[in-house]
Amino acid sequence: MKKIIIAAAVGMLVAGQVAAQESPWLVRVRAAHLDMANKGATNPDLALSVNDKTIPELDVSYFFNKNVAAELVLAVPQKQVVSAGGAAIGIFNHLPPTLTLQYHFTDLKGYKPYVGAGLNYTKITNVNLTTGHTLDNDTWGTAFQAGVDIPLTKQISFNLDVKKVHIKTNVYASNGANGGVLKLDPVIVGVGVGYRF
Repeated sequence: MKKIIIAAAVGMLVAGQVAAQESPWLVRVRAAHLDMANKGATNPDLALSVNDKTIPELDVSYFFNKNVAAELVLAVPQKQVVSAGGAAIGIFNHLPPTLTLQYHFTDLKGYKPYVGAGLNYTKITNVNLTTGHTLDNDTWGTAFQAGVDIPLTKQISFNLDVKKVHIKTNVYASNGANGGVLKLDPVIVGVGVGYRF
């Protein structure tokens, strides 16, 4: 009886380890720096720009097989400072979740690079500019990604990630006239850790 119990316990332990290795879920936490491009056809009299900043980032990946995964990139709502001609003129908040489809190269020892592409949706709220201008409420754009996971244990990895996200918004004057398009198009560089369940 004792041997049966020991064998069952060992079997459960091994099964649990295999399940952990084969789990399709991967969660990463990153510190991500947004480097805004601040380009586009904005009114030259405005010369609008938005500040760079570092934000916390959480993403959840689901692996369809060992090479193909979908990643949902999440962040808390962020406040950005808008400047005109180098002087701050107000703020807005945005929430920019991004969904990418990735291909992971798994046959390389010591590290696991990946590339991805997908869509970004940005919700813009609480626009408060002293010039009276406003912005679109939301915007869609493409996203491109490259990164690498460096395994530290069977479940924990160190992650480096770079994304180019296309975010643009129309600028409107207080009378509703279109003041051009502000292209933020940030390059997002992230560093963090991942956990494979």
